[in-house]
Amino acid sequence: MALQNIGAGNKDDAFYRYKMPRMITKIEGRGNGIKTNVVNMVDIAKALGRSAAYTTKYFGCELGAQSKFDEKSGASHVNGAHDTAKLAGLLENFIKKYVQCYGCGNPETEIIITKTQMVTLKCAACGHLSDVDMRDKLTTFIIKNPPEKKGAKDKKAMRRAEKERLKAGEALDEEQKKLKKEAVKQKGSTKDGSSKASSKKKVNVSDEDKSPAGSQADEMEAVGGKDDDDDVQWQTDTSAEAARLRIQEQLSAVTAGMVMLDTTEEKPKSGKSSPVREEKPKVNGQSNGAANASTLHEKLVLEIKDYLKKGSSASKFKPFLDTLSGSSQQVFDAIFEAMFDGAGKGFSKEVTKKKNYLAAATRDEGSQLVLLNAFEAFCGKASAEAVKEVALALKVLYDSDVLEEEFIVEWYEKGLNGNNKDSLIWKNVKPFVEWLQSAESETEDE
Repeated sequence: MALQNIGAGNKDDAFYRYKMPRMITKIEGRGNGIKTNVVNMVDIAKALGRSAAYTTKYFGCELGAQSKFDEKSGASHVNGAHDTAKLAGLLENFIKKYVQCYGCGNPETEIIITKTQMVTLKCAACGHLSDVDMRDKLTTFIIKNPPEKKGAKDKKAMRRAEKERLKAGEALDEEQKKLKKEAVKQKGSTKDGSSKASSKKKVNVSDEDKSPAGSQADEMEAVGGKDDDDDVQWQTDTSAEAARLRIQEQLSAVTAGMVMLDTTEEKPKSGKSSPVREEKPKVNGQSNGAANASTLHEKLVLEIKDYLKKGSSASKFKPFLDTLSGSSQQVFDAIFEAMFDGAGKGFSKEVTKKKNYLAAATRDEGSQLVLLNAFEAFCGKASAEAVKEVALALKVLYDSDVLEEEFIVEWYEKGLNGNNKDSLIWKNVKPFVEWLQSAESETEDE
């Protein structure tokens, strides 16, 4: 299924994540009964988050022709013979008026009919309310046929459908890449016999003349001269100076000065001598690395607590976290301790209060598993009353679209098979995971 970006202004953006199928039309009938059938109107409407009846009615209003959408069969007909390009242009106008946000241009909007019978678009990305021009004929049809209110389960199903469409488009792109590579190989195999004989002579050289560089160049020529990432061997600099630089990047300015690496290596003395075991310096009974990690964690907790005490908005929380030192897991562990330290009964209510901050912190890809790992680490230190409410806390974040079911299930299964499988957290989370899996199976059956 060929996909294209939603909105004509985004057609050249290779990384645009909102996709829809390309329109397919079919002329049916003859004479006065000729009609144009938009074959995949249902799939297009699903990708746009609108009813197929709206798009079909819009075509009829703009073309001055009768149009009809059959709910049972999913057939979309417009009287008359119309080109696909013409209907696609009308669809772009529909997207600008009734799908894209007037503020940010994002197509993730919802049609809302106000108490004064006005049609507005509410953007889920920026929260902007866009007023639709009520002089358009389609607005009367929308008011008489308001959109159905979708629950949380429908939103999850739409996200799964969107992921399936994206996977189908990616699979098609991979097939096209394979076909291009095969075409390049076939061109290389169509050389004349003389060139083949000369190439064989070059290959049949002595072992002394062979070199790794030459063999790698031959492989590059066979593929068509393309410098693929798969042929490159990446190496990590393990020298003491490189290690010192990596540690300084990870640790804060305060703790980086505490780490010292000896860049000079002593030459072994002549004669036999027993090996001397180096002992790492200890700080208050802890190793230097453990002391540094503890100091960094305490520093992160204090900085996050200071930010929350100032009452800063959740929208600025992610830029603030990007300025902190340490790995993403260390930052999330510090977030939980700063927000929920000492929490017992009522832990889920505290999560509800702070869910906007957690949503802002999990904008990056892969951050949901990091958040769940922070849940696990926090429950290892928290009271038994707080651990009992971990399932309620997870459901709060799930209903708020902060966490998705696939990451929750993946984290739960890894925990059952990991080193911390005897923790009480898995016993308390189990009913919630079973509910997620049963809800997903019911959605697939429907």
